[in-house]
Amino acid sequence: MAGSGSLPTGFGELEVLAVGTVLLVEALAGLCLNSLTILSFCKTPELRTPTHLLVLSLALADTGISLNALVAATSSLLRVSHRRWPYGSDGCQAHGFQGFIASLASICSSAAIAWGRYHHYCTRRQLAWNTAISLVICVWLSSVFWAALPLLGWGHYDYEPLGTCCTLDYSRVDRNFTSFLFTMAFFNFFLPLFITLVSYRLMEQKLRKTGHLQVNTTLPARTLLFGWGPYALLYLYTTVADVSSISPRLQMVPALIAKTVPTINAINYALGSEMVHRGIWQCLSLQRSELDRAR
Repeated sequence: MAGSGSLPTGFGELEVLAVGTVLLVEALAGLCLNSLTILSFCKTPELRTPTHLLVLSLALADTGISLNALVAATSSLLRVSHRRWPYGSDGCQAHGFQGFIASLASICSSAAIAWGRYHHYCTRRQLAWNTAISLVICVWLSSVFWAALPLLGWGHYDYEPLGTCCTLDYSRVDRNFTSFLFTMAFFNFFLPLFITLVSYRLMEQKLRKTGHLQVNTTLPARTLLFGWGPYALLYLYTTVADVSSISPRLQMVPALIAKTVPTINAINYALGSEMVHRGIWQCLSLQRSELDRAR
C-alpha cells in the first residue's frame, strides 16, 4: 500500500483531488447532520429516552466516521503538494484505530436500534434505561476491543491504495489476518446484519397485522448491506485471491461508499423521526432567538 514519495500507482493528481473533494463533502455532510442530532438530544428533554440513547450512540459513532473522513480528505488534498501521508506512521495507526472503532460502533449501534424498535413495537413496552445503557456500553467496549487487536498483532493497520487514509491491511494475507478477518466479520458485520434483518422483519409482520406500519423496515438493513458490504466483499476476496488483481481505483470504492453511511443514518434515524426532527428545529430556533437577543 502507498505511504510516501510520489503519487500512488494508478492515480493522477486530478483523481487524488477528486477523491479528496468527495471525502470532504461526505465528511461535512455527516458532521453537520449528526452534530444536529447530538445537539437536539442534549437540548431537548423529550428526546432523553432509552430508545433515543441508542440513536445518540449511533450519531456519536457516525460523527467519528465523518471526522475520520475529514482527516482523509485533508491528507488527500495535501498529498498533491507533499506527495506523502502527512501524519507519519503513528498517525496512520491512530487513524486506522479511530476509524475502525467508529465503524464497528456504527454497525453495532444500528443493530441495537433495530432490536430496540422491535422491543418497543412488538411488546408495546418502553425500553428500560438499564437495558439501553448496557447495550451502548457493550457496543463501544466491543468496538474498542476489536479495533485494538490489530495494534496488538492480530491483524495490521496500513495505508489504503491512495495513501490518504489507513485501514486494515488486506495486502498481506496470511493465516493470522484470515483468522482475524473471519472472526471479526462474523461478530461485527454478519451478526449485526442478521439481528437487523430479523428484528425489522418481525416488527413488520407485527405492524402489518395491526395496520400501523409507519416505520421504514427496509432502509436500515439496506444501509448496512450496501454501505459496509463492499468492504466485506473486498476483505473476503483478498483471502482467496491476489488483491493486486483489483485496480487501486476500484479498491478505493468501498471506502468512499462507507463514508456516506453517516449521512444516510442521520436522515433515516434523526431527520426521519418526527420527535428528533422537532427537537432539531427547537434547537435551531433557540439558537436563532439567542442571536437575535444578542443583537
